Amino acid sequence: MPRLCVALCGALAAASGASVVASRPALRLRGGEVLAPLVAAAPGASQRKSVSGKASSVDWQLVLYFVGWYVGNYFYTLNNKLALTASGGKNGFPVTIGFMQMVIGSVYALFAWIAPDMRPQPNVTPNDLLQILPVAACAAGAHLSSIFSMNLGAVSFAQIVKASEPAFAAALGVGLYGKTLSRNKWLCLIPVIGGVCLASLKELDFSIWALLAACVANLFAAFRSNENKKLMDTAGLSDRIGSTGNQFALSILLGTLTILPIWLATEAKRFGDFMEIFKTNKALSSNLLTSGLYFYL
Repeated sequence: MPRLCVALCGALAAASGASVVASRPALRLRGGEVLAPLVAAAPGASQRKSVSGKASSVDWQLVLYFVGWYVGNYFYTLNNKLALTASGGKNGFPVTIGFMQMVIGSVYALFAWIAPDMRPQPNVTPNDLLQILPVAACAAGAHLSSIFSMNLGAVSFAQIVKASEPAFAAALGVGLYGKTLSRNKWLCLIPVIGGVCLASLKELDFSIWALLAACVANLFAAFRSNENKKLMDTAGLSDRIGSTGNQFALSILLGTLTILPIWLATEAKRFGDFMEIFKTNKALSSNLLTSGLYFYL
C-alpha cells in the first residue's frame, strides 16, 4: 500500500509539472514577436541534428552522376578507338562509324519516347526545331571531328587537345558573342593551355592532322556552348522541350540528319565493304554498338 501511494504521488507530480509547462504563458517581445515556452530538448538531439546535417552536405546523387559520366566517357573512348582500328584505321571508315553512332543514339532516343512511362515527349514546334538545328549541327561536327582526331593519332593526344576546349569557348564567347570574362577566369585558363602544350610536346605519336581535327572539334564545341546559351534564353522553349534529356535527344536526331549528307558524299558508296567487315569482325560490331550507346548515355 505505501508503494502504491508513492507511485500515485509521483504520477501526479509529473502530470502537474507537464500542465505547468503547457499552461505557462508565452513571452511577447517588442514588435509583437511571440516567444514560445522553452522545452528541454531530448538528450543527444542536437548531436543527431549536427551529424545528419553534416551527412547531407554531400550531394551523393551528383557524385554518382559524375562517376557515371567519367566511366561512360572512358569506355566510349576506348571502344571508339577499337572500332576505328578494326574497320581499317586511317584507311577505314571514320565517317561511317561516327554516323552509325549517331544513328544508334537516335534509335535509343525514339525508343525512350515510345516506351511507356520512360520519358515524356517534347511539345516543340517546327520553328523550335529550326532554332535547335545550329546547336545540333555543332554537336555533330564536334563528334565527327573528334573521331577523325582519334583515328589519325593516339587517343591520349586527342584527349589532351580536347582539354583546351574551355579556352576556345572563352575566346569565341568574347570575340563573337560579346561576353565578358573576369580576370580570374582568364588566369584559370593558363594552366589548362600550358598543360596541353607540355603534354603535346612529349607526345610520341604526334600528328599535325590529328591536332587540326581536335582543334576543329574544340571550335565546334565552343560554338555549341554559346549557341546553346542563346537557345535556352528563348522564352518558353525550355518548357516546350520538357527536360535536358529531351534536349539532348533532339540534338542527336537533328545532328544525325546533318551528318547524313557528309556520309553520303564520302563513304556511302563503300558501305557494302563496311558491312562485310561488320559481319565478320566482332571487334568492329561489338565496339561500334557499345560506343554508340556510351556516346548517348
